[in-house]
Amino acid sequence: MNPNSPVWWRILYFFGILLLITLPIALPLRLWLGQSADTGLGIFLYVTFVLEVGWWGRKVWGQPAPYRYYGLAVNLASGREFLWGLAIALGSFSALLLLEVGLGWLVVQEVNLLPALLSGAVTAFGVSFAEELLFRGWLLTELERDLSPPSALWTNSLIFAVLHFIKPLEVILQTWVQFPGLLLLGIILVWVRRLTEGRLSMAIALHGGLVWVYYLIHHTQWLVPTGIVPEWLTGIGGNPIAGVAGLFFLAIMALGIATARRRQKHPTP
Repeated sequence: MNPNSPVWWRILYFFGILLLITLPIALPLRLWLGQSADTGLGIFLYVTFVLEVGWWGRKVWGQPAPYRYYGLAVNLASGREFLWGLAIALGSFSALLLLEVGLGWLVVQEVNLLPALLSGAVTAFGVSFAEELLFRGWLLTELERDLSPPSALWTNSLIFAVLHFIKPLEVILQTWVQFPGLLLLGIILVWVRRLTEGRLSMAIALHGGLVWVYYLIHHTQWLVPTGIVPEWLTGIGGNPIAGVAGLFFLAIMALGIATARRRQKHPTP
C-alpha cells in the first residue's frame, strides 16, 4: 500500500483487506449456523479489525507503536481522562433523566438493575472501544493526513452518523431525530480526542457511558415514558439522544467541550 495514495483509496484498501480476510470464513459459517453464529462472528470481526489496525500503523506508516499512534495509551493521563469522560456521560444523562422524571415524562419502575449493569458495562465499553478505535482513532488519523482539521471533523462525524443510520426507510422516517444527535455526538468525540492530545481514553469512556445508559433503559424498562409528551421529545425507542431533550443536553455537552478546547488553545495568563 502506497502511503501517498489519496485518503479515500487508503480507506477502501483497508476495508477491502478486512473483507478479504473475514468474508471467506464468516459467510459460510453464517449460512451454516444461522443467527447462532452472530456473536462468534462479531468477535471474529472485532479481533481481526483490531489486529489490522496494528498492522496498518506499522506497515503503511512505519509506526513502531501503532496503537499508541492511533490514541490507545496506558498511563496516568489516560486513566484520569477515562474517569472524566465517564463522569461527563453519566452525569449529563443522569441529569437529563432526573429532569424528565421530575417533569412527569418518565416513570421509574422497580426492577433488578444489577444483571443489566454488568452486562451493559461489557457491551457498552466493548462497543465504544471498537468504534472509537475505528472512527476517532484510525479513520480520523487517515482523514487528518489529507484534509484540513474542520473538513476532517465534519467528514468523520458524517460518516459516523450515516453508518449508524443505515436502516429501512420506514425506520429512518420514524427515528429521523436520532441523526442530528449522532452527528453532534461524532463532533463531540472528535473534539474530545483533540482536547486530550490524541488519546482515546476520554472518548471511549464518554461514548461507553452513553451506550451504557441506553442499554439500561432499553433492556430493563426501569424508565418508561408516561405518554404525556411525544416520544420524539423524550427519545425514540428509549434512546436518550434520539429525542429533542437529549439533543439539547448533547448541545450543552458540546458547548462545554468547545469551551475547554478554546481555553486549552488560549490559556488565561
